Amino acid sequence: MLSSALAIGRIGVLWVAPLVLFGGASLAAARAPNVVLILADDLGWADTTLYGHTRLYRTPNIQRLAARGVTFTRAYSASPLCSPTRSAVLTGLSPARTGITAPNCHLPQVVLQASPTRTAAPNQKATIPSAVTRLKTQYRTLADALGEAGYATGHFGKWHLGPKPYSPLEQGFAVDIPHWPGPGPAGSYVAPWKFKDFDADPGVPDQHIEDRMAQEAVDWIEQHAQEPFFLNYWMFSVHAPFDAKSALIDAYRDRIDPNDPQHCPTYAAMVQSMDDAVGTLLDALDRLGIADNTVVVFASDNGGNMYNVVEGAPPTSNAPLRGGKATMYEGGTRVPCVVDWPGVTPAGARTDALCQSEDFYPTLLAGLGLDPAPGQKFDGVSLMPVLRDPTQPDEATGRNAVFQYFPHNPPVPDWLPPSVSVHRGDWKLIRIFHGGEEGGHRYLLFNLKEDLGERDNLAAEKPELVAELDGLIKTFLTDTAAATPTPNPKFDPKKYRPELEGRGKTRS
Repeated sequence: MLSSALAIGRIGVLWVAPLVLFGGASLAAARAPNVVLILADDLGWADTTLYGHTRLYRTPNIQRLAARGVTFTRAYSASPLCSPTRSAVLTGLSPARTGITAPNCHLPQVVLQASPTRTAAPNQKATIPSAVTRLKTQYRTLADALGEAGYATGHFGKWHLGPKPYSPLEQGFAVDIPHWPGPGPAGSYVAPWKFKDFDADPGVPDQHIEDRMAQEAVDWIEQHAQEPFFLNYWMFSVHAPFDAKSALIDAYRDRIDPNDPQHCPTYAAMVQSMDDAVGTLLDALDRLGIADNTVVVFASDNGGNMYNVVEGAPPTSNAPLRGGKATMYEGGTRVPCVVDWPGVTPAGARTDALCQSEDFYPTLLAGLGLDPAPGQKFDGVSLMPVLRDPTQPDEATGRNAVFQYFPHNPPVPDWLPPSVSVHRGDWKLIRIFHGGEEGGHRYLLFNLKEDLGERDNLAAEKPELVAELDGLIKTFLTDTAAATPTPNPKFDPKKYRPELEGRGKTRS
């Protein structure tokens, strides 16, 4: 079934087995492990059964993966929106550094350098920098690194980092299906679709795009089962538009509890199709006898969507977290994450160690015994110490803090003005750029161990801790050379409406 029109060949160098331990044996005497990286779209932390916060959704295949590897309870996306996180996964760099801070990579305007802006609307205290709209091909992506090490490389599903000449085929991938640069599935999840040069199977009525993508990926795996491969499976699910297999929707209608904040049968059906696709991939690895030589990473690009309306309500709930997609609260950036590395990760383990999208690239290189290119640096760190021993503290990775940079203010529920955050230990500090008095910053400080819902701002009570954590933010912004918001010279206090902060609009 592999679409030959988009299966474009690529010549790579031969992989040389590094002398690292894998399953108790030297890789010098074994084939390099395969890599399968699965990235869900808009799947919230509470949208799987991993953390015990859903009674409606069914994710047995993600749970099956968790039984094989390590589940991260404090995994964070690089951003509360998709394109920035995707750039971080592929480069190991923060969106603050790449300048991709907004999901605008499908727009026609090509912007390759982020820059500050001079003014903003008079009701805003800070300006909003212009964001990069394409992942520059000068970056050495994870696909470049693995391709150069002799891996077959294939990208399946959503991209949203730019059309040609910035598509997966220019970023290290030999195959890209369905070769679609848009922000979501073309038209619908259930065929007919509107992808260019990619149609539904005529013999499969009402084909679901995730079923098709998973099967395309399996066909590709079968072609490369005798050589190391890197499968980058970036799901369309569970991003808008909100539709699913009608039979699944009907089945969930009988299970709905209107008092449960998660009560949308359409979204529940979408989650199940997403999980079914994970199962299709895992089944293929088992059937081909290569599961024990395949690293599988599962994560989401940001938190659950709380600003669309489906059947009269938001499609899901991120409770007990506050906020959701496009917000700097935990609901926007805390995501599900599982890593199964046979011979490395203890089965069924959990860890509270911090993890972020930027970490996957350096982790895979370190675990595979591959070196970064000369001069190549990452904002992420290798998680190998934690994968080997999930009881290790954050410091075991050489980093004890993670950052999210989001200098935008989309009008969604629980929105904040342009912000940056840092997590360290139990504490989280959000700096709202120039949101205070006389152009100064405003701060939100939360103890997540005691206040996971982020309702009790302790900034006024702990000024020394605020200053200490804000110093980490300052260093981060300087190191990444981020284009940051500036005080808005056109700010008019008479037009400022602070009571509207967080009161976003929903849309059907």
